[in-house]
Amino acid sequence: MEEMIANNQNRSTMILDQLSQWPRYARLHPRFAAAFRYLETLTPQTPVGRVELAGNDLFVSVQTYPTRPVEQCRFEAHRQYADIQFLITGREQILWSPLPATTAPYNAEKDILFFATPAVATPLHLVAGQFAVFFPADGHAPGCDLSGTATVLKAVVKVRL
Repeated sequence: MEEMIANNQNRSTMILDQLSQWPRYARLHPRFAAAFRYLETLTPQTPVGRVELAGNDLFVSVQTYPTRPVEQCRFEAHRQYADIQFLITGREQILWSPLPATTAPYNAEKDILFFATPAVATPLHLVAGQFAVFFPADGHAPGCDLSGTATVLKAVVKVRL
C-alpha cells in the first residue's frame, strides 16, 4: 500500500478506522505519525482554528459545524494534500467515491476540486474517535447528516504529499 500511495496517486486508497488503530497507517507517509499523535491530544474543549505542525507541509484545521442533508453536500478532491478527517465530537456521514474523470476547474491556491455527485457513492458513518483518510484519488463529500442534524467538532489534518 505504501508503494501505491507513493507511486500512484491516481488510485483510490481511502481509509476509515478508530484513532487507536493509527499505528498501522504510520508508514504510509513520513508525516502521518506526527499527525496522528497530534490528533490523540484533542479533546471536546479543543478550540477552533488552524494549528501548524510543520508549516504548510502538515497543518490542522479544527472546525465545528452542523451537518446538512446529503443533497447539500458537495464532492471534493485534492491534488497536493491528503486529508485526515477526525471527529472529536458528534457524528457525520461522509460520502466517498473514486475521483471520476472530470473537467471541473481545480483551484490550485486552495488545493480543491469540486465535482458533480457521482451516480454511486459509498456512505461512511463516522462517530467521535474515528478518522477517515482521503488521498488525491478519493472524492469525498463531508459534513452530511447521519441520522438527523448533529453538531460536530472535527479536525482536518492536511498532509502534503
